[in-house]
Amino acid sequence: MTQCFLDSAEATEALGVRLARGLPARAVVYLHGDLGAGKSTLARALLRALGVTGAIRSPTYTLVEPYALASGELALHLDLYRIGHPGELEFLGLDPQEARLWLVEWPERGQGALPPADLDVELAVEGEGRRCQLRPQTDCGQRWLEGLGAGINSPDLRE
Repeated sequence: MTQCFLDSAEATEALGVRLARGLPARAVVYLHGDLGAGKSTLARALLRALGVTGAIRSPTYTLVEPYALASGELALHLDLYRIGHPGELEFLGLDPQEARLWLVEWPERGQGALPPADLDVELAVEGEGRRCQLRPQTDCGQRWLEGLGAGINSPDLRE
């Protein structure tokens, strides 16, 4: 597990850029945290760093927003806050092999119906900033996290 403190929205965005730089061939990221913790900010920054242009909408009401990456591959951003049962995901017709990147907010609500996470990201409000914990769940996630380097713990992630 790696921890860092994100002192601003810009620091959260910088973490998204760092994650994008080392993105593996396929990855599933679970984003945990209360409302307002910065999950969507991190997801938007990661998608933008991967070449997504135009509006990056929160999937709060649509449940899933697909995005074409600059590489031509697909990223899916899911927000499961509003689902009542994991079985509801079946109706979305999502194929884990279609997307290079899955960003899943509120993954506990889709437990058992989602592909397993490579990386768990926990964001929590702490004072004026956010405490961030990154926990790899697979070998792929471990290599990804190791690739971020020691600078992940620096107070300024924008280096």
